[in-house]
Amino acid sequence: MTPLRQRMLEDMSIRNLTDNTKLSYVQQVGLFAKYFHRSPEKLGPQEVREYQVYLTLTCKLSASSISTVTSALLFFYRVTLKQH
Repeated sequence: MTPLRQRMLEDMSIRNLTDNTKLSYVQQVGLFAKYFHRSPEKLGPQEVREYQVYLTLTCKLSASSISTVTSALLFFYRVTLKQH
């Protein structure tokens, strides 16, 4: 497990998120990083937007699924990385 993933899991535990939410958020951030073939800490708002467009237009995900992805990425960037 990478130190970044460990830190995100710790941040989620501190906030008492459910195990299902933790699993979903880690999975979503991992898929985001895999899409760009880079660590998510090296990606920014432009990549988040590009990924959302990809999920919406190419993958045809529902609005609730896009919301889950967005929530995971918001948590990762705002809480774990302390970025806006």
